Amino acid sequence: MAEQSTEHLDPADARPERLRVFLVDDHAMFRAGVRAELGAHVEVVGEASTVTEAVTRIAAVGPDVVLLDVHMPDGGGRAVLEAMRRSHPQVKFLALSVSDAAEDVIGLIRAGARGYVTKTISPDELAAAIRRVADGDAVFSPRLAGFVLDAFAARPDAPVADPELDQLTNREREVLRLLARGYAYKEIAKELFISIKTVETHVSNVLRKLQMSNRYELSRWAADRRLV
Repeated sequence: MAEQSTEHLDPADARPERLRVFLVDDHAMFRAGVRAELGAHVEVVGEASTVTEAVTRIAAVGPDVVLLDVHMPDGGGRAVLEAMRRSHPQVKFLALSVSDAAEDVIGLIRAGARGYVTKTISPDELAAAIRRVADGDAVFSPRLAGFVLDAFAARPDAPVADPELDQLTNREREVLRLLARGYAYKEIAKELFISIKTVETHVSNVLRKLQMSNRYELSRWAADRRLV
């Protein structure tokens, strides 16, 4: 039998090496879903639900790419980035969040993330984004790229700061953003994996801190700051 020539093999047959990916998100159900969806594309080598846990485990396993949630109870994605970027510069970070707010996107990019996509992304698109980040590219969901371009072109060295917004916790910002988009309390609770009672408490706190009386005022305030 003649030896098969390798000169005419389709390049598509040369599959790339599976990337080693680490998941950081405080919702166990979401992590499980991502792990299941990405299983055919990458090797998920670990996961964490807190900043401290993430820093320790990422250092131990040395993944190629970390999928990083923005908002977590003990500091969020930015805290992970700031702890890891000097000691493990070879690890690349891709933010994967429900938030598409300009200040979240810009804050994570300033901290060292190579990209930012929202949780509405499809599994195939997410796998492609991970590969691109691993290869050194910057990746953004379409409308988010404009935030970064505007921020760095207009004020490249200026911090993103808003005294009123800064007084809200990460969870209060998430609730505010969904409320401003017209979500009902029940829908917000489902989206954020919290109870309706907890949503009501967060809304009351936001109204008090911003000195507003109803959700319509909050929606206008959020729209003015491009949080919606």
